Amino acid sequence: MNNIKKLLFFSLTFFYWIALPAQIITGAEQTERYFPVLQHKKVAVCFNPTSVIGSTHLVDTLKNTGINVVKIFAPEHGFRGEAEAGAVIHSSTDTKTGIPIVSLYGRNKKPTAEQLKYVDIIVFDMQDVGCRFFTYISTLHYLMEAAAAQNIPVLILDRPNPNGYFVDGPILEEKYKSFVGMHPVPVVHGMTIGEYAQMINGEKWLENNLVCKLQIIECKNYTRQTRYSLPIKPSPNLGTDEAIYLYPSLCLFEGTAISLGRGTSTPFQIFGHPNLTIGDYYFTPEPIKGVSENPPQKGKKCRGFNLTDEARKNLDADNSFNITYLLTAYNHFPKEMKFFTSPDFFDKLAGNATLRWQIINGRTEEEIRASWQPALEKFKKTRSKYLIYPE
Repeated sequence: MNNIKKLLFFSLTFFYWIALPAQIITGAEQTERYFPVLQHKKVAVCFNPTSVIGSTHLVDTLKNTGINVVKIFAPEHGFRGEAEAGAVIHSSTDTKTGIPIVSLYGRNKKPTAEQLKYVDIIVFDMQDVGCRFFTYISTLHYLMEAAAAQNIPVLILDRPNPNGYFVDGPILEEKYKSFVGMHPVPVVHGMTIGEYAQMINGEKWLENNLVCKLQIIECKNYTRQTRYSLPIKPSPNLGTDEAIYLYPSLCLFEGTAISLGRGTSTPFQIFGHPNLTIGDYYFTPEPIKGVSENPPQKGKKCRGFNLTDEARKNLDADNSFNITYLLTAYNHFPKEMKFFTSPDFFDKLAGNATLRWQIINGRTEEEIRASWQPALEKFKKTRSKYLIYPE
């Protein structure tokens, strides 16, 4: 009997260990694969607060191991992440390391030839959330373009995409190209930064058909179906898994009168307006230094919805670009008031003017979603050529 118990115990233990998902290892953590590449080179980096190994910022790790980091390129929100969305980032010097910081979200969004002078290689490591309008992929584009023009290789340390398990939304039309949408991809593209970089190269999206020399340190143990909880928030207003889950669907409210919770403790988890005629949740946006210093509907009591519990229940389920929230808000908003307060910006986020027209003209969710499908299917076929990780 004791032998049977022992056999059962070891069988269950073995099953437990093989059933556990293997721990994801990001590109940055695999230092043995890229430290040798950086030795004896003048290195520029494009990092932000998510560029870490454990609790140590990667730029500190590089400097402490003797790698010659000569320049830091800073994206939206800044190198250390102190700036709110849309705030101009100024070039400066990192007080901790003394390395000069060059802003890519201020006077210029693309590095100049002068700024790349004496640089041998660029390292890109930032946590993306898989949405077309999250500007880190626009920064990636311009960095690759500038590097290709100067024949400088780019080393990408890949990280999982928390919204990488689905592809959804309208494809961006060329006319609506901007820094919040540079490429003909859907709202949710389902790729990691490394995969996206390969697509930029392969589809010849860089100016003058330039091709950037890329090396990608891919993640280990990551698949398309992996649910990934971000250890560090990728921007000041995306502080929870629930916010990241809802971000693709709620961000279009930025072009409307509706508040999506900037100036509260739950941005991108709630939405509402002082004159909305539906909803059982109330909140009042107030300034939060460095996060939302002048939030929409500041100081006004808003009525609407808290989607946190709904998002939490569905974190392990399939996600989608959900336009139900947008349609609900529009249909219960006073008709005498202006809903699309920034129609041009809304169209840039949507990637077209069609979605706004469809909403105004009473198209159903099913009709709107059906209008995306032909282009989505075509995109998925193109996307498949650049995938590194299994579906």
